[in-house]
Amino acid sequence: MRVQTNIALLSLFTMGFLMTGCSSQPKPLYNYGEYSESYYHSKKELSAESALELQKSIEYSIENAADSRSNRVAPGMYANLGYIYLKSGNSAKAIESFNKEKSIYPESAHFMDRMIKKIEATEEKTND
Repeated sequence: MRVQTNIALLSLFTMGFLMTGCSSQPKPLYNYGEYSESYYHSKKELSAESALELQKSIEYSIENAADSRSNRVAPGMYANLGYIYLKSGNSAKAIESFNKEKSIYPESAHFMDRMIKKIEATEEKTND
C-alpha cells in the first residue's frame, strides 16, 4: 500500500512538473514581430507596397519592444527604418532614426555618423 502511494505521488509530481515546464514559454530576447516575413517579401517583390509593409513591420517591432526580455529595440531596427525613410526622401526622419540607433547601440555610432554625414553633404549640394 505504501509503495502504491509513493508511486502515485511521484506520478502526480512528475505530471505537475511537466505541465508547468510546457506552459510557460520564455519571452524572446527581441521582438521582431513580422519583420522577417516583411523583409523577405520586400526583397522578393520590389514594390512600394512591400516597402511600406516592411516599414510598418519595423515600426510595430519598435512599438512593441517591451514585449521582449531585453525591453529594447533589436539591433539594426532603427538603422533599417532610417534607411527606408532616406530612400523615401525623408532625410529628417532618417537622421532621427540613425541617432536613435546610435544611442541604443553605441557600437553602431561610427556607421551611423557616416550615414548622417552623407545625408547632410547631399542636402548641402542640393541647396547650393
